[in-house]
Amino acid sequence: MASTSDIRKGLCIKYNHDIFKVIEFLHVKPGKGPAFVRTKLKSVTTGKVIDNTFSAGHKIEDVRVETRSYQFLYAEGEMYHFMNTDDFNQISLEESSLDASDLLKEGEIVTILFNTEDSMPLSVDMPASVILEVTHAEPGVRGNTATNATKPATVETGAKVNVPLFINEGDKIKVDTEKGNYMERVKE
Repeated sequence: MASTSDIRKGLCIKYNHDIFKVIEFLHVKPGKGPAFVRTKLKSVTTGKVIDNTFSAGHKIEDVRVETRSYQFLYAEGEMYHFMNTDDFNQISLEESSLDASDLLKEGEIVTILFNTEDSMPLSVDMPASVILEVTHAEPGVRGNTATNATKPATVETGAKVNVPLFINEGDKIKVDTEKGNYMERVKE
């Protein structure tokens, strides 16, 4: 058993007869009254996100997890196929277990969390950023750069990302997988 002081991003807990992964948390200590922890939890079975508040010192049942590296092979409808980089076993997961499936390209290495009790996959953790090629971007208007102007661009996975005006088709960009934001242009 863990307590609310052990809550951190990525922790898997049992709550309301389901397994949830902590997406966000905030320890709040108001000037008056007891402290509490405000959390955003994502169900690993349904993908539903809920907000929950735990009072300070509340006991939570954490789930022991194991992480393994997998390579993304291909997507087939709603199913995503991965291969273990150590023993080459393949598994298939539903799209709901992925956080940023639109930024996942073939060959990308991801970390999959497994429940140690029954070896069931719980969730897929993407790398912090991915490098993708821009396949479509409108040309930027010259002289329109006085502010941080952006334009929509389509990357090789089909995702839409807002990029600065100087980004053109064929450029490689680094994208933050957590928020889906443009980070920088990558020079080869």
